[in-house]
Amino acid sequence: MAVDVILGLQWGDEGKGKIVDYLAERYDIITRFQGGPNAGHTLIFDGQKFVLHTIPSGIFRPTQINLIGNGVVIDPITLEKEIQKLEAASVDYHERLLIARKAHLILPTHRYLDAASEAAKGKAKIGSTLKGIGPTYMDKTGRNGMRAGDILRPDFEARYAALQEKHLQLLQIYPSIEFDLAGEEAKWFASLEKMRQLQQVDGEYYINQALKDGRRILAEGAQGSMLDVDFGTYPFVTSSNTISSGVCNGLGVAPSQIGEVIGISKAYCTRVGSGPFPTEEDNATGERLRSEGGEFGATTGRPRRCGWIDLPQLHYTVMLNGVTQLVITKIDVLNNFESIRAATHYHYDGADRETLPYDLCSVEVEPRYRDFPGWQTSLEGIESYAGLPAGARDYLQALEAQLGVPVTMVSTGPDRKQLILKEEVRVMG
Repeated sequence: MAVDVILGLQWGDEGKGKIVDYLAERYDIITRFQGGPNAGHTLIFDGQKFVLHTIPSGIFRPTQINLIGNGVVIDPITLEKEIQKLEAASVDYHERLLIARKAHLILPTHRYLDAASEAAKGKAKIGSTLKGIGPTYMDKTGRNGMRAGDILRPDFEARYAALQEKHLQLLQIYPSIEFDLAGEEAKWFASLEKMRQLQQVDGEYYINQALKDGRRILAEGAQGSMLDVDFGTYPFVTSSNTISSGVCNGLGVAPSQIGEVIGISKAYCTRVGSGPFPTEEDNATGERLRSEGGEFGATTGRPRRCGWIDLPQLHYTVMLNGVTQLVITKIDVLNNFESIRAATHYHYDGADRETLPYDLCSVEVEPRYRDFPGWQTSLEGIESYAGLPAGARDYLQALEAQLGVPVTMVSTGPDRKQLILKEEVRVMG
């Protein structure tokens, strides 16, 4: 047995939650291995919409275990709100939602620091979601963070007070901002009661024993590969490793335990916040993509920047992740376009190249495009790959040829049922 991985190949918002939800019934355990409440995985089924920020997307399947791994940073307030929505939907999660003891906690002062730091940057801000993610990972690497297991320790409040005092001292270097620390702190401590009711496990032992027992495990990534702290468009990145290697640290498994890597890409491209976006259409075309795709952040509500699919960028993240199969989502957003574009090369340093420059933030690249005729028809009701319009099939086949990885699934709408299997999805085991 091995751990299969699902992750986004662009700048996030690729539709991972729906794909995890669909595939979850093929697995015994669904895990989150990095990120925090800056993620927003949207699932739509039975006429209802759910957005998950911390809890793995397999929670709506009735028998699957869902583990929040040690690589995740947890805001207890956000977690409590998610659990309350599960309870309102009559989802029985009590025996199926586990937390790794070594997952770090986001304190109210982490969010305070995040907001103060971003405000101080002015026009140089990186587009933080202000969820406290960065400061929490800084405390983790600085070796003075708080972890989920700490909330059950007798000296928990003393540990909390010491870390809060450190944060308050750091805040003195920033201009003053409005932040209701007392109110947020009261909500934070109240939310711990819900968190204490959940089962905590030593995640690394739990997962490795599950592998020995022959259980099928799916690791769910958050954000997208281009936001990886090492290989993304630094410094406009998140604070964790969003690529497949992050599974090893985020769950405590060896590299040899990674099986299938299922990469997800939209049929076009989006980005939230600041940072380079070579194929962005900051014009009527971009606005049309945003309107047709409902491109507003599930976590922040911010309008997403939109543009055409970027194949040099995708080739880069396919390579980094060792992608073995592709899922293309939101192809229906292109239904009414007369012509569709795909960037095949970047022009920089006097030549057309398929590779990304060292620093995409400072090197001006000019995309070279290939144009495809649109199919200009609805995909509603189509249930097989052969039933797709010829133009859509031609477009998908061109993506396969350029990226060298087979497309196994195509999403034709937001609902759980709007998914076409081009070929059988491979599952390890």
